[in-house]
Amino acid sequence: MAFRKSPSTRSSGNGARPQIAAVSPAAAIPGGDFQLRGSGFANGERPHIRFGSAAAHIVVSSDAYVVVRVPAGATSGEMVVGSDAETGASWSCRVGAQIASGLHPVANPVVDHLENIYVTFSGPAGHKTPVSVYKIDAGLNSRPLVTDVMNATGLALDEHEMLYVSSRNDGLVYQVSPAGNTSTYVEGMGVATGIVFDRDGNLYVGDRSGTIFKISRQRQIYVFATLEPSLAAYHMAFGPDDYLYVTGPTTSSFDSVARISRDGHVERFYRGLGRPQGMAFDVDGNLYVAASLAGRRGIVRITPDANAELFVSGPSIVGMAFTPSKSLIVATNEASPSRGPEGSLYRVKLGIEGYRYH
Repeated sequence: MAFRKSPSTRSSGNGARPQIAAVSPAAAIPGGDFQLRGSGFANGERPHIRFGSAAAHIVVSSDAYVVVRVPAGATSGEMVVGSDAETGASWSCRVGAQIASGLHPVANPVVDHLENIYVTFSGPAGHKTPVSVYKIDAGLNSRPLVTDVMNATGLALDEHEMLYVSSRNDGLVYQVSPAGNTSTYVEGMGVATGIVFDRDGNLYVGDRSGTIFKISRQRQIYVFATLEPSLAAYHMAFGPDDYLYVTGPTTSSFDSVARISRDGHVERFYRGLGRPQGMAFDVDGNLYVAASLAGRRGIVRITPDANAELFVSGPSIVGMAFTPSKSLIVATNEASPSRGPEGSLYRVKLGIEGYRYH
């Protein structure tokens, strides 16, 4: 998808003016790429592109096609192509703004109806971190919420917006009180990763070794479905069609999104993603997946009839969640050998209403 507008151009009479015909994808976070198509980009020299006052790195360039990387600190606003503001062309771009850092999410964050965001600091396997889950309020104030879960992995909110956290270390799913106190909700879930509730209050837990468990309101445990084991984690989301959608990176570079009917029948919904992870739906039934498509990393949007396009460009994206105010919260997880996990949250204002299953 490329957002189109009447491009703004300026000329001082020296040579051909840049003309922007289209920019894709729809949005990006810093470190992601935009593709520009048009004319007059080079004029015999390497293009100059800025986001606000920040100069951008040109990845690929020709007179009619440019791939530009969004610089750190860039926000939504005018991208200017040209050596100066008087002779350039501008395009209004949607760029995610960083709202939190110093995190370690490995799956989707979750957002409640008051726009509080919950996100993990998961930590290396078998290592207990000082904080397991952070709560970030609507004013973007962050505070530790949970401190006693090792390797917090998946997050889910039930119909009453009670928070649940899975641990891939001990195979437990914990229930979290508003004050941050934890109690065991269910145990024996293997390498517990993704968790999600259905509309009837049943909890589904992905055991990375290949089993999707279903836990009833009475905490009875059933094997719901069996999938190929994942190298990292299962990620799950219910769609408006009442199917459970599941991703889990395998040894393949051409992974699938599976979907499971209410009676446990597994089928392939889409194949052709690289390392698919967290997912979310909008109210129109479009599925958003943190993955790479044709070698480009970010968030892929897949329509109900399984047509895919890169929708948000960006590196190291592991999950996302729509907010009631129609923004998308994007979670990244960048591992640094010297500094350890360096995950962040970004807010991308898209004007898209997310689907809330409850």
